[in-house]
Amino acid sequence: MQRILSILEKTYLSLTVLIGIAWILDLPDRFFEISMIEAEWIGPLIGIGIAASLLRSPYWPSQRWFDALLGFVAIACWIYMALNYSDWIIDITGYTPQKVLPGIAGLVLLLEAMRKSAGLPITILVWLLIGYALLGYLVPPPFQAEQLAVSDLVMYLYADSNGVPGRVVVVVGTLVLAFIVLGRIMEVSGAIKFFTDLALALMGGRRGGPAKVAIVASSVFGSINGTAIGNIMSTGIVTIPLMKRSGFKPQFAAAIEAVASNGGQFAPPVMGATAFLIAEFLQVGYAEVVIAALVPALLYYVCLFLQVDAIAVRFGLHGLPKSELPRAGPLLGRGWVFFLPLVLLVYLLFVLNLDPAWSALAAALALLVLSVIRERRAPGLTQFRDMLFGAGESMLPLLTIAGGAGVVIGVMNITGLGFSLSIVLTEIGTEAGLLAMLLLTAAISIVLGMGMPTTAIYVVLSVVLAPALVDMGIETMSAHLFIFYFGLLSFLTPPVAVASYVAAGLAGSGMWSTSWEGVKLAAMAYLLPILWCYNSALLLDGTTLEIVYAIATALVAALLMARGMQGRWPIRKLKPVLGFASVAVAVFAGGSTVWFGATSPLNIAVVGGGLALLYALKRWQLDGPSNTAPSSTPAKPPPSA
Repeated sequence: MQRILSILEKTYLSLTVLIGIAWILDLPDRFFEISMIEAEWIGPLIGIGIAASLLRSPYWPSQRWFDALLGFVAIACWIYMALNYSDWIIDITGYTPQKVLPGIAGLVLLLEAMRKSAGLPITILVWLLIGYALLGYLVPPPFQAEQLAVSDLVMYLYADSNGVPGRVVVVVGTLVLAFIVLGRIMEVSGAIKFFTDLALALMGGRRGGPAKVAIVASSVFGSINGTAIGNIMSTGIVTIPLMKRSGFKPQFAAAIEAVASNGGQFAPPVMGATAFLIAEFLQVGYAEVVIAALVPALLYYVCLFLQVDAIAVRFGLHGLPKSELPRAGPLLGRGWVFFLPLVLLVYLLFVLNLDPAWSALAAALALLVLSVIRERRAPGLTQFRDMLFGAGESMLPLLTIAGGAGVVIGVMNITGLGFSLSIVLTEIGTEAGLLAMLLLTAAISIVLGMGMPTTAIYVVLSVVLAPALVDMGIETMSAHLFIFYFGLLSFLTPPVAVASYVAAGLAGSGMWSTSWEGVKLAAMAYLLPILWCYNSALLLDGTTLEIVYAIATALVAALLMARGMQGRWPIRKLKPVLGFASVAVAVFAGGSTVWFGATSPLNIAVVGGGLALLYALKRWQLDGPSNTAPSSTPAKPPPSA
């Protein structure tokens, strides 16, 4: 029995990938002349995803047949919806038990599968919203909703494009899936190891080299991987031991990996696949989203990189011995082919403007072919199965979360809760000012984002909070990137700093000390979204002069922030005061275009003054033992540091 269930589970995992690929390539129409609308293929995909999630996390490991049985029920319910969807659109006979009962079963099993695969926080949120939809008429204004019949709510969520079978599942089942496949092939082919080794060869011997390797490797892989946690588990198992070995304290090693991996979700071109969701929600070109996100991501990593360098200076840490580092020349000679699929991906996306999902699959195929040529052998059946099953495993939480996000969107629409929240936040902004509204929205974004994967964070927050920001006059792109950034900062912000906690587990460090260091390392991410809400030139939306001033002042802010957070002050007792003062000056410099105007010449004076202050701080602060000749043995931090 267990063997049969294991085969069934692997079949489900394979089908979650193959169904999505078949839809991306339009195989039913091309080969069988079967035209399908989105809900007709979403239904089986959701049902199989639920069945796989239930089977992978059984109630009783020795009695998985019960979970398999629930999975069959889920598949039947969602295929039933798919088969009847086109008829139900024009059906005027009402919501009969033959429609409603499968809908209830399908939704309940979806949320249970989401609990098992994605955790309790987002599941509780979805159930609370369902409770609000049914009992919201008892809530006092301004959040009072109209009374809904159970059948109306169920059918809206079960069989309406504004509910579960909507755009979120479509994006996850196509765009996100395609990049998951690309990421898996990069792992199997050795591309990830090549880029990590190349970063190690180029920077591993520098001051704090292993930490800088972690930043580069995690930013590249994190953008494609689609999840900060998956990125930490993939690259952190290599980079964290290297950092500790070179002298970094465990909490620093864990925090650096967590912040670098989380930043991969901000980093173009893929942004953890959320870039495609933003483009879909805003109905703009994918390239427009990438261009807007480029400068903030660079500033985020500049501040992180400089803080890591300052930590290395403070504790006198050197890089790894050259004898232990790979050589860049031979590496490039063996692995230069791994650059070609990425070049192809960029060319297809930005030059030919082709569909992102198709482009990702084309890059994945190119990588697979080049790997076969490079290795002079095709991947074995075991490798192919591992790749397919691995992609399916990565898809499961995303599929169930996408379904849950459909429930959130459906409840927001049918009850008007999103509109009510928008009105309340807009009133707060009108009475208390835009800054107070932004700070409140940032806090809500962090709280709502706690424990949720990247795509779910954006979907929920874009429906709940973004409209209020737009109503206050903030540019649409600025508003959506604002809530996206602060939602992702929930991975680093205590008390539910999931990314920091996972990295702390790998490093063997304290969770609170790691998360606090992570907050300091990601300091610019807390400032940048507020800046671009006041001045969208930071997102490359403005005149040339406005953009130059915005970037220059933000860059000075990043430099001052790094120096203030991690610099080694000569007067130890005044360290908190001086550090806080440096951060305050950084905030002032970053907001220069807000205080003085986007094109004011005073911005030049701020940039010049900021650079002069940085030079003075560099001379005043203690550089520590890093100015001595490099040693193959990393210096240990002084006991008093």
